Amino acid sequence: MRKYFKLFLYLYVLIGFSWVKAGAYEDFFKAIHFDNVPEVARLIVRGIDPNSPNEKGIPALMFAIQSGAEKSALLLAKHPQTQVEFENALKETPLMLAAFHNQLAVCEVLIQREAAVNRKGWTPLHYAATKGNIAIMRLLLQENAYIDAESPNGTTPLMMAAYYAPPLAVKLLLEEGADPNLRNQGQASALDLAVSAERNQSAAYIRAFLEAWQIQNMKDEEAAKAEAEAQAEAEKKAAQDAQADKPGR
Repeated sequence: MRKYFKLFLYLYVLIGFSWVKAGAYEDFFKAIHFDNVPEVARLIVRGIDPNSPNEKGIPALMFAIQSGAEKSALLLAKHPQTQVEFENALKETPLMLAAFHNQLAVCEVLIQREAAVNRKGWTPLHYAATKGNIAIMRLLLQENAYIDAESPNGTTPLMMAAYYAPPLAVKLLLEEGADPNLRNQGQASALDLAVSAERNQSAAYIRAFLEAWQIQNMKDEEAAKAEAEAQAEAEKKAAQDAQADKPGR
């Protein structure tokens, strides 16, 4: 009888603990949703894993970013146990989502914790450029983000900015060296996308830079041609001088 009593007591405690834990997880994600940072911190101290997923399988950090709970996202990003480099089902990372949602402080912390700035396919710069989040675009470029990164269909950050973002995002990328001549797999250029989206100012910036590229290319070609001609003339003169210096001449 004593044996069954101990088993019953053990099951009672285990079930009770599970109920309490389930309630704590609900409180945790509720606190994140309302950006209640003190409550989020308190629950982590009590033992909630900061990497816990919600009922849809979204890890807490991503949930905070997507919910616009920037203070909670910042707390989670800073926590030493929080994983900062992982992908969701759409192959998005926390840094990509923070770049999209214009959470600069979160981006800074994620980069400090070595979240990948450059990656194959869609990148944080694509996401920041799509929304025209200038400060984050600058941050990523300062961290050596590849400015002409190509998505799986060949779309670059400049193309995304040209179609979706304010003109200043396009201007920034062009000034930082983005190539306006590139085309995606659908053969659309940044200019094509700007025109199709009726973003006239962005289209004007791109045309200006295309013209500047063409002028610079002409200058480079002329300079290269002049250098080649000068080299050929120098080699011809050297050959003539060598011939003149031969004995008996």
